[in-house]
Amino acid sequence: MKLSARSRYATRLLLDLALRETDSPQRTTILSESTGITVQFIEQILRPLKKAELITSVRGAAGGHILNQDPAKITVGEIVRIMEGGISLTDCVTDDGLCKRSPICLTRKVWQRASRVLEQELDSITLADLMKDPDGIKLDD
Repeated sequence: MKLSARSRYATRLLLDLALRETDSPQRTTILSESTGITVQFIEQILRPLKKAELITSVRGAAGGHILNQDPAKITVGEIVRIMEGGISLTDCVTDDGLCKRSPICLTRKVWQRASRVLEQELDSITLADLMKDPDGIKLDD
């Protein structure tokens, strides 16, 4: 599985907003400069994040975007689900009717288990964790 740029950039964008620790709306151009994401791509990313109520947008001369939730409550898993529509390694993991072999497939359980482990791991990492020490995320226990 390869995460799309939308998931990676959405995480980067939300982390940037969280690190600012301000109630002042941040303009898209400022976010673009600090994250290295183009303004056009940021605008695409903002739509699903607003719909999910992770950010709020303020119109006007002093407008911009604000993180709408506590960084400790926003997980990387949630961001990926918003941007990708779910977390699974294959389509057959979540859709029983997709493949006629699903009921007898000997490998489907492997993909289901691996998807579950991936989802649990991404759900265990919050923006607050990344704010503390991005290098401190344990890669093995």
